[in-house]
Amino acid sequence: MTARLALQAGALLAALSVAIGAFAAHALKTRLDPAMLANVETGARYQMYAALALMLLGALPFSTRAGWPLLLGAVIFGGSLYLMALTGLRWLGAITPIGGVLMIAGFVLLALDAARR
Repeated sequence: MTARLALQAGALLAALSVAIGAFAAHALKTRLDPAMLANVETGARYQMYAALALMLLGALPFSTRAGWPLLLGAVIFGGSLYLMALTGLRWLGAITPIGGVLMIAGFVLLALDAARR
């Protein structure tokens, strides 16, 4: 992933995270049970973590392998939680850890690439 793409993806993920969080806090607060609302909030929070990391990657003076795992992890992690909350399909919770592992891998790759630098 290029630095420019990482910065763009991070900025878009951050904007989407804020929008989803606000939507959940206002429009979904009375429509979802507290556990499902907490899932949406968790998805938005971790999506923001990945977004901030991607924007950092865009500013780094060296290349790293962390971009794609962070982006895919955020989409899978947050997406599965959002879909589970909106549809009630609890089996989607089995997909969520895949996104988490990808985000962890992205952060580990960033650490390894920074150490190599």
